[in-house]
Amino acid sequence: MEHVYIENISKHLGQEVTIKGWLYNIRSSGKLKFLLVRDGTQTIQCVLFRGDVAPEVFDAADKLTHESSLIVHGQVREDKRSPIGYEISVCKIEIIQVADEYPIQPKEHGIHFLMDRRHLWLRSSRQHAIMRIRSNLIDAARRFFNQRDFVLLDAPIFTPAACEGTTTLFETDYFDNKAYLTQSGQLYMEAGAMAFGKVYCFGPTFRAEKSKTRRHLTEFWMIEPEVAYMDLEGDMDLAEDFVEYLVEEVVKGCRGELELLERDVAWLERVKKPFPRITYTEAVEILKKAGVDFQWGKDFGGDDETILSKQFDRPVLIHRYPAQSKAFYMKNDPENQDLALCVDMLGPEGYGEIIGGGQREDNLEVLLDKIDKHDLPREAFEWYLDLRRYGAVPHAGFGLGIERTLAWICGLHHVRETIPFPRLMDRLRP
Repeated sequence: MEHVYIENISKHLGQEVTIKGWLYNIRSSGKLKFLLVRDGTQTIQCVLFRGDVAPEVFDAADKLTHESSLIVHGQVREDKRSPIGYEISVCKIEIIQVADEYPIQPKEHGIHFLMDRRHLWLRSSRQHAIMRIRSNLIDAARRFFNQRDFVLLDAPIFTPAACEGTTTLFETDYFDNKAYLTQSGQLYMEAGAMAFGKVYCFGPTFRAEKSKTRRHLTEFWMIEPEVAYMDLEGDMDLAEDFVEYLVEEVVKGCRGELELLERDVAWLERVKKPFPRITYTEAVEILKKAGVDFQWGKDFGGDDETILSKQFDRPVLIHRYPAQSKAFYMKNDPENQDLALCVDMLGPEGYGEIIGGGQREDNLEVLLDKIDKHDLPREAFEWYLDLRRYGAVPHAGFGLGIERTLAWICGLHHVRETIPFPRLMDRLRP
């Protein structure tokens, strides 16, 4: 019999097939046993009738426990009551391993209990749906840039210096030197943009932030495009196109998973261009009208972003933050040197920042001055300064955090469910 995956079972109606998977549930009714079997792609009911199989096969099914591994042989039949429209009439079962008593039961468990068993929790229908949406989201992100002829470059994980500030660096020994886990691939993508015109990287990034909020992980994944001859307006246009595309593709490809998560898809269907664009100063006024005692010049915190993002029914672009609150590489606004040509995109429904980016400083002397003012080691950035010595041009880009974006799309409360094995301040296992 041909081995098939359950997601393709409709192509084999009336045929004898083999499925390989794990027991999700079992119930008995006299001469019938109903086995719910999952194989990672879908779950299907397998009907075991005493008269169709050898007695030892029928009796062997009683040994099966939740998550036991097994191979089922049988004929595919149509069943309109089934969620997938089909079931399997079993003729043979091979038991690979009878599982120990499974620790995760169909009842309420505390989050710490589940996180300690994340390696098993991933098998649940909810986590299964989230991870499938994550896979779809990442695939769509790559397609977006590949279809627009961006070149994929891989940024290094070990770096010699900070990109996003020295207070959140993970330091490690690197032979006889110190190295740091990357906070962003952006600086390397700037080099790539000068070589290829338009590039992107996708990989893990690390921030040693001592934060236990629902939006923070110490290890997360970012996709970061960088484009030569692009200004802030072009950067915002690209970010807008990108997010609209991502949401559209996920809604199209994962509607069943979103329904399982009870996500209100109507919110996602509103994500159409144009997105609202406001200045940092206008955002501050919104906060003050909402009763927040906010000082101009500060960066927005999580609560501030929540208030701002709830004012709109789609993502909002906030641009031209105070230069003092942004990284050394951000270009100042020529019309107001106190402002940076930067942008953050906040997801709606209170989800906060999903994109951060802007136009980069392309003037060598200005960049040298900023590196000194930020008290950064000039020698670590000599290669980066070369980009301003040899054919400097205006350029811009951004980084989109996969986990925060996924939390918003799925309607999740905490980012810990958006990555297979989350790393938090208090969690390094499993």
